[in-house]
Amino acid sequence: MKFGYARVSTHEQILDLQIDALKAAGCERIYQEKASGSKAERPELMRMLDQLRAGDTVIIWKLDRLGRSLAHLIKLVSDLEDQGVGLLSLNDPIDTTTPQGRLVFRIFASLAEFERDVIRERTMAGVASARRRGRLLGRPKGLTKNAEQKARLAESLYKDENFSVEQIARELHISKTTLYKYLRHRGVSVGVTPN
Repeated sequence: MKFGYARVSTHEQILDLQIDALKAAGCERIYQEKASGSKAERPELMRMLDQLRAGDTVIIWKLDRLGRSLAHLIKLVSDLEDQGVGLLSLNDPIDTTTPQGRLVFRIFASLAEFERDVIRERTMAGVASARRRGRLLGRPKGLTKNAEQKARLAESLYKDENFSVEQIARELHISKTTLYKYLRHRGVSVGVTPN
């Protein structure tokens, strides 16, 4: 059986183009949803995956309609292959129902894995090089000039004891967590009544 899956990212986008193409490709059942590609929760995709049996084919408009990321897409296609289910992308050279299509997909997957490894190696080499030169990595310690001013204000308001923590945070347009961070930065003992 041929199953179609169509997805758009926002409610303003329209599924018609994908659905028409999936129908023309012979899909007997089409699952459709409006959800961001990065969302893990896609109920229609899950519903379709539950219906698949060996010998079925999933047809999609493009690969990016199916997976959240390349790693997610590779896992999905591997799971489909394990079930004996093929994948056909109408606008990509992917058709895992054929030996050539499976080869192309594996080449894509291998290239993606190679690219991740190269990026990881370059990043690690850059970090090692920076450390050898004595550079500090990560966020700079301390506060920005604006945050330093707010921290001084927070300290004086807190020590004044006329304002609650909520009032101070609201007045400075910061969260209570940030307020406590600022107070600790200024050396103020939080929760201890100042003298």
